[in-house]
Amino acid sequence: MPSEAMDEIAPSVVDAETACAHLPSSKLTCVPWRELEDDVGAWDGLALRAAEPNPFFESWYLLPSLRNLPGTERVMVLRFEQDGQLSGILPIVRAGRYYRWPVPQLSSWLHANSFCGVPLVARGCEVPFWQAALRWADAAPGAALFLHLRGMVLGGPMHAALAGVIACEGRKVEVVHREARAMLASSLSPEAYLEASLSGKKRKELRRQASRLTEQGQLAFERRNDIAEIDEWCRQFLALEAAGWKGKAGSALACDQANARLFRESLEGAAARGRLERLTLRLDGRPLAMLATFLTPPGAFSYKTTFDENFARFSPGVLLQRENLAMLERPEIAWSDSCASADHPMIDHFWRERRGIGRLSIAIGGRLRRTAFSQFVRAETARSPATVER
Repeated sequence: MPSEAMDEIAPSVVDAETACAHLPSSKLTCVPWRELEDDVGAWDGLALRAAEPNPFFESWYLLPSLRNLPGTERVMVLRFEQDGQLSGILPIVRAGRYYRWPVPQLSSWLHANSFCGVPLVARGCEVPFWQAALRWADAAPGAALFLHLRGMVLGGPMHAALAGVIACEGRKVEVVHREARAMLASSLSPEAYLEASLSGKKRKELRRQASRLTEQGQLAFERRNDIAEIDEWCRQFLALEAAGWKGKAGSALACDQANARLFRESLEGAAARGRLERLTLRLDGRPLAMLATFLTPPGAFSYKTTFDENFARFSPGVLLQRENLAMLERPEIAWSDSCASADHPMIDHFWRERRGIGRLSIAIGGRLRRTAFSQFVRAETARSPATVER
């Protein structure tokens, strides 16, 4: 898929007649997240027919997040049904602060290790889901001035449907922040992609580093999609990450027991459903670089990676990413999201395509509330251009 295919889609992509259609068999409720613990089977089925994949809102990731992380007692879930079938999920929270400002809003819920905020919605239900969600926000705003959606894929199916509904209903919406995240989306072979991405000098240097590394012992890449030995793999990953700069800075997953539990439980859940790939570079059986990727066809998400900094002169993380280009040969995977910050010093030079990610603020409620929102968002965008991270 060429990078331009991920460009932002205009509201006209969903015509007004479709966007304004009302399906009386749909139902949306706002429920405590624990009520979904009994719906895991239906939830997993929803993920397989989602209009747009988001592993971070699948049962095996969202439930461990809510069970382990602090402050989740405030989180509710918008639960959408179509013809009696679970067809949409969006975790949401009533927040008293909007980043650095004391402005109450309804916000989709993400945490530091959630890298996508697109609602998990069944194909064909995109428009009725947004219609129902906006009606709910209008009817029960509480003190909230607006609805804030984080981590939205700009130009994706869910954003396109939302844009159409908003245009039809005459609401104000503003993309208050956007960034371009590295992604892998190409019809090229791994070899051809590598040649197009890196200079001949850099490719030669990688070959030299790999050769030098083989002088240190037996070098091997290991690729696994099963659940066997998942506990030991997670233990090795957490230890390797904690031994590096993240451990010294206190930001490694193992530095926080809640994050470590989330990592173990989510990888086990993903592996049990065939939605995890573990890629490891080993030297004499010892891990030098490791990568966990969530497989959510037609996409994939590079969740977490780490490497042994004692071998940094051999670039084991880059060598692992060179091996990871085999993802291009998977017929069921059209693109891979790096889950990396914009302008990442390594992956931005390796993966050439970009995925637009944004935060959207949307008017809700009656005329006075919408007028106040318009004034607020005008002042916000004047202070902080959408292209700049706050």
